[in-house]
Amino acid sequence: MGKIIKVNDKMQTGYSYELSDPIGRNFNPEFKPDLSPKDMLELGVFGGKYMTDCQKEFPASWFKKAKLSPKESNPKLNYFKVSASQSLKVWQDKGWIYKNDPRGWFQWYCRYYLGRRLEGEDKRQIKRWKAIKRHKMAVIKNCNYRDLNCRKKQRQALLHWAYDSRKF
Repeated sequence: MGKIIKVNDKMQTGYSYELSDPIGRNFNPEFKPDLSPKDMLELGVFGGKYMTDCQKEFPASWFKKAKLSPKESNPKLNYFKVSASQSLKVWQDKGWIYKNDPRGWFQWYCRYYLGRRLEGEDKRQIKRWKAIKRHKMAVIKNCNYRDLNCRKKQRQALLHWAYDSRKF
């Protein structure tokens, strides 16, 4: 704790942040993700493209079994083999991107998981994460229990938000 992380990658240079909490611990009580960033990367999210140039920032163990695609997004690497992403431009246009996390929610989550805390931004992102639960309820309402072929795109989107859609 108290460690400073310096970031220099394709989307962000000269940014640094402090880790104030232990890795994977002391989360806001309203924030209870099913999956860690490592779990998500191993399952296959974001077509494997999301974290290909910023691995130095995060623990090497997160990438040992990660499904990554260095050149372009490849939906076949996603757990449900479908694309469930919107472009970064859409996220920017909707005002969903915080200036210090230019890659969006997952970057925020990775940094939060590591131990970075930013009170206002954490509150905003946790509120967004909670709002995604409506998709979980739609899968539960419209699919047979653990029918992984039902609503694959919605299930993949839930994985992108650290909900383990394989379990309902």
